[in-house]
Amino acid sequence: MEHNGAVLGQIWSKAEDHMMEGEHGTRAVLDGEVHNWYDVQPGATSTLEALKLAYFEQGPGFVERLDGHFALAIAGSDGIFLARDPVGVVPLYYSSNGSLAFASEVKAMQALGETPVELPPGHYLDPVDGLVQYDEIAPVDPVGGSPDELAAELRHTLVAAIAKRATSGETGAWLSGGVDSSVMATLARRQLSELKTFAAGLDGAPDLMYARMVADHIGSDHYECIVSPREMLELLPEVIFHLESFDALLVRSSIMNFAVGRLASEHVAAVLSGEGADELFAGYSYLKDSASAALSDELVDITNRLHNTALQRVDRCSKAHGLIAHVPFLDQAVVSFALSIPTQYKLNREAGMVEKWILRRAVDGMLPDEILTRPKAKFWEGAGALEVLSDHAEMSITDADFRAERTLPDGGMLNTKEEVMYYRVFCEHFGVDGAYEVVGRTKGAPVDE
Repeated sequence: MEHNGAVLGQIWSKAEDHMMEGEHGTRAVLDGEVHNWYDVQPGATSTLEALKLAYFEQGPGFVERLDGHFALAIAGSDGIFLARDPVGVVPLYYSSNGSLAFASEVKAMQALGETPVELPPGHYLDPVDGLVQYDEIAPVDPVGGSPDELAAELRHTLVAAIAKRATSGETGAWLSGGVDSSVMATLARRQLSELKTFAAGLDGAPDLMYARMVADHIGSDHYECIVSPREMLELLPEVIFHLESFDALLVRSSIMNFAVGRLASEHVAAVLSGEGADELFAGYSYLKDSASAALSDELVDITNRLHNTALQRVDRCSKAHGLIAHVPFLDQAVVSFALSIPTQYKLNREAGMVEKWILRRAVDGMLPDEILTRPKAKFWEGAGALEVLSDHAEMSITDADFRAERTLPDGGMLNTKEEVMYYRVFCEHFGVDGAYEVVGRTKGAPVDE
């Protein structure tokens, strides 16, 4: 669509098509969802109409009132307005070399010969005011209440977050059999008359077994994708092309996520993902070494890092197949409440350093004990991907290659032989100077010496 010299375009997924019906030719495009659009602009009859009118009538600050995960562009008389949700669930890049260009993926910017800059989460870019931060994920004072009261409130908040996003027959759930995805699936199943669940892994992978257990327990229509080691390596170039990253832990976890995204797209328009729970509820093993006083700040920090790491994986492994992936754990109300829960109820030291203790408590009795007590496993570990990829890198990258190739053009370092292997593929797709500056790097990733 074109308006006064501004050209805006959008590719709609199956899940978005009915929401955008009748919006062709408007001066706004939206990737994602805004749940409270009718309150933001009373009298509006559709999402894009509400957002467009709110911007012109209320000014750019209207985004502070939006509840949802979104990347938004509106063409006005002064130029193009861009905005991104506070967590950065939906990606957005821009460049202002002369005229403003924007896109959801780096490759689109490169096709225009532009150098992309990531619009930070919780910011908007206004043609008059420039780049403005309108929201942030920050530490909050802990709330009071007993563990039972907090668990009940958490469950209530999660149920509401899922209800905003789940439609019977259209929404499925990615299901690894871990705590996070199992919570999503069981709470969704109680709201929906039917639920399809999807799992992927190597033959015999633990995730497949646990996912079957949860699916049987909640009565979902369950689908599996068994991926062979050879297929994993064959998928690697396609995954890196869509992912636009060479970060070792991110690529490693994306192989199975990409496969299960393709499987899910054959059956549903959207899925629920458990992403964000580890960051909000202290799910990572290294956090057990954190001092209690520092844990809250660390959880905020890793939540703020999600936008160009794990959330980029979720976005690309779904959108590559025309699928929408919802992340209810990162609903604004859930994030706000989760950050206010005292950290001793997240990492419960009295119960033996149980991670995500309050989340497990919130669904106590709703899932098999084997699931509720299952320790945290990285997605690639549970799916069985680790040895296949690391062993292949060890065989294909010599020590001399690693030393020669690990330094990036800006002086940064590739951490492991596996990362060098991924970087080679990245450069084949995007070139040596292929916008590596916007590639997110996983905090605390292992480093080979």
